[in-house]
Amino acid sequence: MSNLDRQATLSVCGGRGFVVAEPVRELLTPRHVRLGESTEVRRLLPNLGRRMVGAWAFVDHYGPDDIAGEPGMQVPPHPHMGLQTVSWLHEGEVLHRDSLGSLRTIRPRELGLMTSGRAISHSEESPKSHARFLHGAQLWVALPDAHRHVEPHFQHHTELPTVTAPGLTATLILGGLDGATSPGTTYTPIVGADLALSAGAEARLPLDPDFEYAVLSMSGQAEVDGVPVLPGSMLYLGCGRTELPLRADTDAGLMLLGGEPFEEEIVMWWNFIGRSHEEIEEARKGWMSTSCFGEVKGYDGDRLPAPELSPITLKPRGRVR
Repeated sequence: MSNLDRQATLSVCGGRGFVVAEPVRELLTPRHVRLGESTEVRRLLPNLGRRMVGAWAFVDHYGPDDIAGEPGMQVPPHPHMGLQTVSWLHEGEVLHRDSLGSLRTIRPRELGLMTSGRAISHSEESPKSHARFLHGAQLWVALPDAHRHVEPHFQHHTELPTVTAPGLTATLILGGLDGATSPGTTYTPIVGADLALSAGAEARLPLDPDFEYAVLSMSGQAEVDGVPVLPGSMLYLGCGRTELPLRADTDAGLMLLGGEPFEEEIVMWWNFIGRSHEEIEEARKGWMSTSCFGEVKGYDGDRLPAPELSPITLKPRGRVR
């Protein structure tokens, strides 16, 4: 999914500036952003005061939206560099096309993982014949410097490993959890898991104390370490945890995101992750004037133009707490 914000601003993320080295309970409020005519997303990352969680650099939650008789998601061809996109659905379908020639329909609890590397472009849309409801999350993972120029590639995994406990099923999206490992390619120590909780469930999820974590609420009523987390909000948990208490009053869906704190400082603007203003500026010029991002074939419409790149001062990092 693209960042369609026409007022996109440069921001510095990563490093240890925002990392909390101990367990905390920091509830993040989303920013509401329109994507096309019928889709509104709740943007949790980047957030005021919280730029990243491990290598997770961007989190949008959308739906459940009733798109019966509506076009649903319609995101025209747009570029990416320096990151991976993770498409994750609870309801509906998303048709993915990219400049490598990939054409895949992603369905609930299937992993759509696109590694942009040096340059790629793609589109995302609801199929013409689609389910009534659309509900999911779109996430980005920042690539470390050693791998950010890899050849672009796309992976679609329809079968993913699970970890179970009474009242809990955890599906591995990326990385590993409690002995299970996702088949998705990763470039930093990271974890992403979909947590399905039954009404009345109480469980403790094992964690890595060297990771920082956050939990995104997708649906239902659940408590994370005693904190009620409503759908569309995210609880940042800091580092230093060996387990995470979970409790559900109703059937609930959560996403666990974590990883080793991202050591490198990155510059994020629009749909690009780079290391300097100059690099971002060159990427923008490349999208507007050349074919270095490739061509998305088969999409019925024009590609997305880049917004203006303002020469404003980069937003500062926070302090270690």
